[in-house]
Amino acid sequence: MYKNDKVIRRYSEPFKLKILDEITTGKLNKNQLGKLYGINPTTINEWIKKYNRKDLMNTRIKVETKDEITRIKELQKEIKQLKQLLLKKDLDALVLDSYLEVAAEQLGYKSVTELKKKLNIER
Repeated sequence: MYKNDKVIRRYSEPFKLKILDEITTGKLNKNQLGKLYGINPTTINEWIKKYNRKDLMNTRIKVETKDEITRIKELQKEIKQLKQLLLKKDLDALVLDSYLEVAAEQLGYKSVTELKKKLNIER
């Protein structure tokens, strides 16, 4: 056998539907059927999509208590407040830099850095 020789498997429509029916019965899951018939579970997922059998796809259900929901809302509110504070801080720094630029220019300094050194401002 050569290096580029690959085994390409083609599955018939009835076979694909048979696999989907077996999943529907619930006796075997996708992984078990894949091992039994030598099929990759992702291939089975493609068949599920192809035949529009979304009822067979894995579904995730999130169950939360009222306390968890309340805590999540509080954290979201806190994140929003922190973002606003950070934005305010950034704007304040921008305004300060603008003032220093104007002051340096009006006082005859070559740069803002020179003015900062003169005034002992660290930033």
